[in-house]
Amino acid sequence: MRCTFIYSRWKMLASGSPYCIDADSSDDLPINERYSYEKRGSFLLTELLSNLEVGLKGFMSSTDSWRNLGDVKAVFYFNRTDISDKVSKRWNEDSFFGYQYLNGVNPMLIRKCLNLPENFPVTSSMVAASLGISTDLQKELQNGNVFLADYKILQGIPIKDSINGKRQYMTVPMCLLWKDPQDKLLPIAIQLGQTPGEQTPIFLPSDSEWDWTLAKIWVRNAEYQVHQTISHLLQSHLFAEVFTMATHRQLPRNHPVYKLLIPHLRYTLDINTLAKKEVAGSGGTFDQILVLSKKGVRALVRRAMEELTYSALCLPEDIKARGLESIPNYFYRDDGQMIWEAMERCRIPSSLETMSSLVRYLTMVIFRCSAQHAAVNSGQFDFYAWMPNGPPSIKSPPPTAKGVTTIQTILDALPDVKTTTTSVVSVWQLSKEPQDQRRLGCYPDEHFTEETPQIFILEFQEKLSEISKIINERNQTRSLPYPYLDPEVIENSVSI
Repeated sequence: MRCTFIYSRWKMLASGSPYCIDADSSDDLPINERYSYEKRGSFLLTELLSNLEVGLKGFMSSTDSWRNLGDVKAVFYFNRTDISDKVSKRWNEDSFFGYQYLNGVNPMLIRKCLNLPENFPVTSSMVAASLGISTDLQKELQNGNVFLADYKILQGIPIKDSINGKRQYMTVPMCLLWKDPQDKLLPIAIQLGQTPGEQTPIFLPSDSEWDWTLAKIWVRNAEYQVHQTISHLLQSHLFAEVFTMATHRQLPRNHPVYKLLIPHLRYTLDINTLAKKEVAGSGGTFDQILVLSKKGVRALVRRAMEELTYSALCLPEDIKARGLESIPNYFYRDDGQMIWEAMERCRIPSSLETMSSLVRYLTMVIFRCSAQHAAVNSGQFDFYAWMPNGPPSIKSPPPTAKGVTTIQTILDALPDVKTTTTSVVSVWQLSKEPQDQRRLGCYPDEHFTEETPQIFILEFQEKLSEISKIINERNQTRSLPYPYLDPEVIENSVSI
């Protein structure tokens, strides 16, 4: 009776946001929704060890600016990964900047650009040095080789006045990218605002090294806000909680859809209850590092909800809508599509085979609670441990003219030592799945005991093994692997 009562208790996190369970702590949750002792102990140990390392180095107490970029590596030196090392070396390369739009922690933003927005007046002469003499901007637009990253959703969103006593700033940039003949995706123009003019110059790769570097840092800062607030918090955690609550409230435990979904909702209520307090709550991680204010986070969630379409939650349709069906080296798309198709073909329960819309919906739910969360969560430390590649906040105003930026300008703009450390510790903890894991396709509880569903489960597991082999073979040939959608490392549910 108590469990039924708990599941019936909804509350709205904020106006315009999804509803969530009315619980203030793990103790308010049903026993079966709480972390196991093993998982909670592993989670707390990771938190303790990460705080111990940075605490011993004295980083958490310093609100000074970084004296040089190299010092940033010291924050988590002993916990670095092969990928985080490569990111720290390549972060300022244009090809790597573009690569992250396809295979970074937020590979759902860019779209093909056939016509330039009126408020982004890039001319052919501006980008001629980037495109070379054999083509021009209009030809590349017509050929489908130009892409746009537009952060207009951030326009007017409230930000903090200060962090650690230092005033904060945010821009709403636009970034134009070009797929070159070698299939590299390269940034060719950046505007740090939605209103063009003398105070909002269009930065180009042909500008000075530090002008161009700072422009890219501002774009990465905007990317961080969108990734953490929309792609991760809203579209992974909060949506998974809605699916969890709806499943418990509307379906009896012997219903085949309940049996299908419940493994993919494991521990979601517990981690979300913790995250709403420790990450998004007052005094939490967002308050300490994010340029968005608490009001701003809620406003951005509300705006994202207003703009959301159902098709955008379905991987194949989202890829098509953004015009990215054929762009090469898009491993998030390739790996995700294989997993999506494996889920869609899984015939559990068999009664759904004649109900294509329901199959599509359930595939979306399972994919979003497993593979999609892995795509936006598991690589956070790899890509954000080197803070300049993903600064959560910036403490200097954006440049209004070219030719004035120096390395000192950049050091003054980047988050201070304490903010950086808090950010890196956070993504380290979130990237490390605690023990008591259930990998995608692992169903030890055997909710389906009938022979036919058991056969379907086995087929699904075999298909996932094939996908894992394909991904591993590809990654062995690449200097920068994309491991995040390998079924062997995808958790069944949003549990971290």
